[in-house]
Formats: sequence, structure tokens, C-alpha cells
Amino acid sequence: MSVQAPSADVRLDGISKRFGDVTAVDDVTLEVAPGEFFTMLGPSGSGKTTTLRLIAGFERPDAGRIELGGADVTRVAPYARDVNTVFQDYALFPHMNVADNVAYGLRIKRISRRTREQRVEQVLAMVRLEGLGSRKPAQLSGGQRQRVALARAIVNRPRVLLLDEPLGALDFKLRQEMQIFLKALQRDLGITFVYVTHDQEEALTMSDRIAVFRHGRIDQVGTPLNVYEHPTTEFVAGFVGVSNLLEREGNRFTVRPEKIRMLAPGDPSEAEDKTERGVIREVIYVGSVTRFVVDLDAGGALTVVRQNVDGARLDAHEDRGRPVLLAWRPENTYAIQGEREDNE
Repeated sequence: MSVQAPSADVRLDGISKRFGDVTAVDDVTLEVAPGEFFTMLGPSGSGKTTTLRLIAGFERPDAGRIELGGADVTRVAPYARDVNTVFQDYALFPHMNVADNVAYGLRIKRISRRTREQRVEQVLAMVRLEGLGSRKPAQLSGGQRQRVALARAIVNRPRVLLLDEPLGALDFKLRQEMQIFLKALQRDLGITFVYVTHDQEEALTMSDRIAVFRHGRIDQVGTPLNVYEHPTTEFVAGFVGVSNLLEREGNRFTVRPEKIRMLAPGDPSEAEDKTERGVIREVIYVGSVTRFVVDLDAGGALTVVRQNVDGARLDAHEDRGRPVLLAWRPENTYAIQGEREDNE
């Protein structure tokens, strides 16, 4: 049983949600600390978005309890919860200009015009949209529209901001820029962010902690470093980054490709290193690195990654079929628990 932090901004206790015969969320318990950037990561259908919708109040749980700032909000309507939600499709009003879109929630709360204008001006500056208040959403780029959606959500100063795949519609370069922007914004605001994504890099880049979802349950919760370097299940090892899984003498373990050194069979290796002999099957150039797939003499295969620090070798493809010795430090090997993921 987990120890409950008295100051958690979000606490879910045994939350479950079913849609007909499908259990979308299955007995999920988690806590999010004040000011934390907490990410729910998982593939499509893993239950992460439904969990976010339960926190927002858009769905009602079939079992369990939801608390915000220590108050039970399990049966409280969405508009009465101290949260705002940012969606992937922005959900902006096309007929309103940027300033009116951002001010909409304040107007619903009957905040005075002067205060509305001041707060809209402040928040537009915060998201780097100064001077664009009179434009319509159609006159903005995708990244600018996403920042308008963020401004509209934070202008109400919610206790918790919920973000459902907010960068999914952006191109790769803009998505990377927005990741840095979002993390900096969250740090400046001090607002608790609960973020949903299926993008592992996005989760690793921005989060203070990550919850990895699978089949409506949480497989692992931890810091990005902990989840990546110390995966506790085969699913987490394979889903968060690229990982190697091996079975020896009935034990299963994982080691990341970048932790493995690839040596010629006669090269010396430290006595305490773990080693495997094999033959290079594939050589794959992917820009910053070259990836080698090695079939092991003892069965199975390992992927090894080498940084192309001084440029890739033009003849690297000729390494196919070459015998190699793979070596890595024991502390980079982690035992894997739980069921196999053959059917994932």
C-alpha cells in the first residue's frame, strides 16, 4: 500500500472505468505533487486519456476516489473542479480573435473587463504572443494556435492543468521546440501539469515523473532517469526507448543498446564485464548513430548503437557477417519481472 502525501494536488485511489465489456482503467492509484510535471505515457488504448478525463470530470469512475488538493471531487462537475484542459485539436473559437478566445473563461466567471484585459495581456506575453490579440485563429501557425490554447487554459490560474496529447498535431521540429517551451512555462508558472502522451521522447524530455500505462493499469512510476535506466517490466523496457531483452538460465534481463561495447573477438575485456559472442547480421545508418544487430552464439540477438562522432564509416555495411564480442558493465543489466510481452 502506498504512503499518501498530504499535500498531493491530484490523488487517484483505486480508480476504475468500464465501457461496456471493456475495462479502460483498472484500479489505478497515483499521486501528483504540487508543481510537478507528471506524464501519463502509454500506447493507444492503455487507459491514459481516460484517466485524464476522469481527473477532469468528463467521465465518472465506476469505482475509486478522485481528490484535488485533498478535496474529494469524484462526483463534482467538471466546471466546479480547479482544473483546465488543453486538447490536441486546440478547440479554439474560430469566430473570436485571440484575445477573446483567451478571455472567454474569465468572461464566464464575470471578471471585470479591465481585469480581463490585464490578465489576457499578461498571459499572451507569457506564451510569446504579444501583439497578436486581434488576429483570428486561422491567421496563426499551428504552434501559435497551440499557445493560444495554453493561454486560455492558464489565464484562469487553475490548480492543475491537464494536457491531452497537445503537441500531436505539430511537425517534428516544432514539437521539439514546444517541448522545451512547455517545460519552461510550467516551471515559471509553478502550476501542476498532468500530461498525456504516447511519445516516449516527449515524456523523457519534459517530465518530473512518468507513469507508464498498459491495459488500463500502471506498470511503473518514476523519474525519467529511473524509468529509462531501471525498467521493471519487459513492457516498460521495450516501450520507453530501445532495449535488449535476453534470457539466460531461466532469468530475463535488459540492457540498453548504447551501454554495449562491440569488440573484436580477441580484444581484451574487463574480467567483471558481462560478455556475449555473436555475428553482425545488420548494419543500419540512422544519422547520428549506426545501429548493429548481432545474432548471439548462445541464442537471441542484441542491438548495439555507436555514435557517429567523427562521421559514419562508408564501408560499415561490410561488417555484416563479422564475428564480434559484446561487453557491458554488470550495473547496466537489469532483471525484468512480470509476464512476457509476445502479444503486445
